[in-house]
Amino acid sequence: MALTRALMQLRPIVAALGRHKVATLLIVLQVALTLAVASNALFIVATRIVHLSRPTSTDEAHLFIIRNGWKLGQHSAEIDANIRADLDTLRHVAGVRDAYSSQGFPLGGFKDDIILRLKLKPDQKTHGQLVTFFASDEHAVDTLGISLVAGRNFRRDEIIASGPNEKMSPASIIVTRSLADELFPDGSALGKTVYLPGGPAEIIGVLASLQGPLKQSERLDRFTVLVPMHYLDSAGVVYLVRADSTAMKPVIAATLKALQQRSDERIIDAKEGVVTMAQVRERAYADDHSVALLMSILSGMLLLATAGGIVGLSSFWVSQRRRQIGIRRSLGATTGDILSYFHSENFLIVSAGIVLGSLLAFVANLGLMHVYELPRMPPYVPLLGALLLWLLGQLAVWGPARYAAKVSPVVAIRTA
Repeated sequence: MALTRALMQLRPIVAALGRHKVATLLIVLQVALTLAVASNALFIVATRIVHLSRPTSTDEAHLFIIRNGWKLGQHSAEIDANIRADLDTLRHVAGVRDAYSSQGFPLGGFKDDIILRLKLKPDQKTHGQLVTFFASDEHAVDTLGISLVAGRNFRRDEIIASGPNEKMSPASIIVTRSLADELFPDGSALGKTVYLPGGPAEIIGVLASLQGPLKQSERLDRFTVLVPMHYLDSAGVVYLVRADSTAMKPVIAATLKALQQRSDERIIDAKEGVVTMAQVRERAYADDHSVALLMSILSGMLLLATAGGIVGLSSFWVSQRRRQIGIRRSLGATTGDILSYFHSENFLIVSAGIVLGSLLAFVANLGLMHVYELPRMPPYVPLLGALLLWLLGQLAVWGPARYAAKVSPVVAIRTA
């Protein structure tokens, strides 16, 4: 009975839409374009949010970085001695839990001295596995707040000194679990030998996770290696310091004062010389935040424009059909019948737009995949967009439909 009634109501709706082909087609196209654009925009927002939410696996709340430059004229031996003395000074500052030196840090950006290739054989002809690395020492694991899932930490006697123009030849390295699984998918990486540009190195430890200095490549960013090394760069190094408290301002001031008192043969920029890990994350993902905000605003404006179009068209049709509404009311149509009529009509129009819009959404996604290297959009994204548009359409038509249902039969027939 209900199905018969619905089919009987469908016929006059289709007939009425046929008499307003242009207006109906415009709303269908508007819904389709809204779904296509909003689905891809919101999908981009979701991927950006996931991207910028990736943890570095470090104790970000207690970590800060000092960019320490050297005055000209220092040799490798002097730099090494200064690094060791600086680290000893930093570790004795009140409020400092631990510290170490490196040439880079998580989300620190791209530099030539953070990438190397690992090979599994000394005579391997193919290119080795591309990885990012951090110069580290026995204090790096505790300073970063990361954890070993297998193996051991570096020993003090394993720390070498090497400059940017030298080929690294450490006896041991520590790798992330994702890199260990990539290199040795069939067994444990512990104890295995890999080959760096300077020679063989044994994998002595496996980290649960550690984000590399890059943020663009999600795959490469998890292939991180710790190398037991003091990086002797005449341009300077970075000191990573872990504080006991999240209130780091007094600790930062104390560390800078202690370093300056130990030696004035250094350059630390007053503005950019010290950054917290929280500031590093904020700056690294500033573009992602901007894109997510822009896409969210664009999607919201499109949805509002579509809702406004539905309200305007429905109001126009109500004014054009006052006589039809009056006749139906005089023949016994209830308020619910009139409301149902306009809501069903809107549902048909929006559904037609959703069918077309879903196709356009996937076509647009394929194009964006080639241009911006986006992942393939899952089917549930346009489905969620369709549900939102159906709901928006029903809410948008509710006001004009309610107005139509309140029209008196006599008034409608007289004024038509």
